Amino acid sequence: MFKELLKLSEEPLKSKIKDLYFSKFNYVGTKIDFCITQNLGLLGEVNLLWAEAKQGKSELKKSFVQLVLTIGKYKFYTEQTPNLLCAFDAEKIAFLPFSSLQEIFYQSDIDFSVTPSNHKSEQFLKLLKELDSILNTAQIFYYEKNDEELKNFIKENLTSENISKFKIDKNNFVSIYHKWNKMVKDTISIDWNLAKESGIIDADFYLADLLSNENETISQNLFAILKKDYYEFNKTKSHLGSIINERTSFKDNQKAHHEFWAIYERPPRKEFWDYIIKRRDLLVDQDIRERKGAFFTPRIWVDKACEYLSKTFGENYEEEYYIWDLAGGTGNLLANFTNAKNIFCSTLDKADIDVIHERIKNGANLFENHVFEFDFLNDEFFDEVDDRGKIIKKSKLPLNLQEILKDENKRKKLIIFINPPYAEAGTTATMSGTKKHKVGVSLDNYVYEKYKDILSSARNELFAQFFIRIYCEIEGAILASFSKLKYVNSTNFTKFRESFKAKFLKGFITPSYTFDNVKGNFPIGFLIWDMSKKEEIKKIKLDIFNENGNFLGVKYFYNDKKESINKWLRTFNKKDDNNIGVLMADAPDFQQNNHIAILNKKRNVHLIFQDINENITNVAIYFSVRHTIVATWINDRDQFLYPNNLYDKDDEFKSDCLAFMLFHGQNRISSKEGINHFIPFSEKELGITKEAFKSDFMYKFIKGKIKDENSLFDDELTKIEFSSQANELLKAGKELFKYYHTHSEDKNYLVNASLYDIKEFFQGRDEKGKMNRPSKAKDEHYKALLSDLNTALNALAKKLEPKIYEYGFLKE
Repeated sequence: MFKELLKLSEEPLKSKIKDLYFSKFNYVGTKIDFCITQNLGLLGEVNLLWAEAKQGKSELKKSFVQLVLTIGKYKFYTEQTPNLLCAFDAEKIAFLPFSSLQEIFYQSDIDFSVTPSNHKSEQFLKLLKELDSILNTAQIFYYEKNDEELKNFIKENLTSENISKFKIDKNNFVSIYHKWNKMVKDTISIDWNLAKESGIIDADFYLADLLSNENETISQNLFAILKKDYYEFNKTKSHLGSIINERTSFKDNQKAHHEFWAIYERPPRKEFWDYIIKRRDLLVDQDIRERKGAFFTPRIWVDKACEYLSKTFGENYEEEYYIWDLAGGTGNLLANFTNAKNIFCSTLDKADIDVIHERIKNGANLFENHVFEFDFLNDEFFDEVDDRGKIIKKSKLPLNLQEILKDENKRKKLIIFINPPYAEAGTTATMSGTKKHKVGVSLDNYVYEKYKDILSSARNELFAQFFIRIYCEIEGAILASFSKLKYVNSTNFTKFRESFKAKFLKGFITPSYTFDNVKGNFPIGFLIWDMSKKEEIKKIKLDIFNENGNFLGVKYFYNDKKESINKWLRTFNKKDDNNIGVLMADAPDFQQNNHIAILNKKRNVHLIFQDINENITNVAIYFSVRHTIVATWINDRDQFLYPNNLYDKDDEFKSDCLAFMLFHGQNRISSKEGINHFIPFSEKELGITKEAFKSDFMYKFIKGKIKDENSLFDDELTKIEFSSQANELLKAGKELFKYYHTHSEDKNYLVNASLYDIKEFFQGRDEKGKMNRPSKAKDEHYKALLSDLNTALNALAKKLEPKIYEYGFLKE
């Protein structure tokens, strides 16, 4: 039987090994070759074993190294890790405890970006050598000789009762918190709403559990302390006025708690403690974090921002300038500063203040009385005094910071150094879904009410509210802030820019996805402004850094007073009963380009729709301008503009745009939804003999033969002449259409098929109704023809790109 394994290819081999030795467990398909799991109730599917499989006979040491590189490349070590790692082929199988290799994932000199399966790469060979002594300890079983021993080993090591406890570290403590939240939280006897009012959240109980030994919390500086079978609240860390008792226990005699912590090892290794406490912000609910701005700035960008401050104000600027992070979180933005007497930090969250105070005790370079709780969007800067100078209401700001704010010369030396919260009360998704703003995000504070007219369309953005109060009430200071670039170039910030006038000094952009919980690919900028010098924002130059901190060049951002491309499009808006489709459009920046499409009819969504009729050439230009240049995180906020008149004299540009629109993937015309007017070929050209198309509009439009038969156009048309690149695209399109029409006997064949219909025919749809990727198509000739089409489309795009800038649709 075992000799038959040598004849199997990899997938059948994996299936056979699963049946022979792991039939009692679950098999999960991931980027890891062979993943064995078990369902542990509320904890869900728990990983038991990760393996690399090879057909035939192989060197298992190399398989282990490939597995390590796979785990590192996709950061699987940040998830719940298995007890065992494994490598097997058709002859033998080997096991290693995950813990024996765990340290490798925390070494900074390993390049996990390499291709794991490339056994000749420098990184692979380096790891193979480094891990040799560990790999020599692997327990190896040969199927034919050690069948019974292997089965006993699996029985003893892969049952939930005998699994060694899962280790918790700085990478997986968040995912384990979510499991704890499901299983343990609701068994704690507490009114969570009252607890939250006192500054205590469920994460504080998790930390009390995690940082404990023999069910007693080790650290006495947390909000909650576990005392065997109950929690005690730390009076020095919270306002307990609304909590009747100073301690709380469990509703289920601690049953769920015992079951949960029977699986996980605690406390984590000591070197992770400070990081876990400092990153309490990761355990705060997303809506609370957005509202409070509790987001952690990656150290790479903290260092880069400090480098730019030094370049701007000189190497010794700390001695001359004051620094205030007024959205401080846990204070990591201030980690590089050394002159503690000039540094201030405030935040809305009392828990963050206590984290910073704890860090100060462990050596953080700050003064405790310079770190304070302060709601920047509501609280007053200064003590309120009566006519005699007696304080009626005390400000939360330290007196020395109040003095700096009152002194014009000192204010000019005050750097507001922040990464402010960036939640919006109303986003496209929120408004189109609920028609309501996010509750409690940015519409219920003093700054919003005071400055909503100045902010206008930008008033829903929290960071804009921070900026306008800083600008108006800390007059003449330096603003050095991380933020989106909307306030520089977005049309929603036009009114904001009328008030915000400052001299730009220096800055850089970096990808948004390098920041915590930021969705999308767009630039986050760090910009330094001298607010004592009133200059209108016109054009700024920012350095570009990739996710690794490598310099990529420079990028200009413009505050253009030109109208947007959408206003230009509206000049061609004509209501006509003879429409051939609709253009779906959205806001004029790259971020919204995925919404730009050609459709049969309007959709019930909160977007722009324009009928397509005699304006077809202008629609083709709009569509092509929006899709020609690929959206990247760097250009994501670039604005599409009202063009100059040069494009109107360029017939080749117009015809290129028409060809581009006809064969782009966002042309979603479908003969299933109505008449397809977009077929640019005749039946004869495609070899169709059974029936005629329902519409030959596009073919005749291209040939200039519309006048006598169609009321869409008032003027005589001329034949459209295409460039060589457009002709190559039409040629590739014709070959694809012709091949499709050779399938006329298929039950799903449509004689009036559009390009979109043809793709659906060959690619199919998944169980959710989404069209599959081209790679899923089984017809190899179709995939080759589609590849030719896309190659020609890309070539035409490159030809169009410089003209888009020349004609003013975009600025470089």
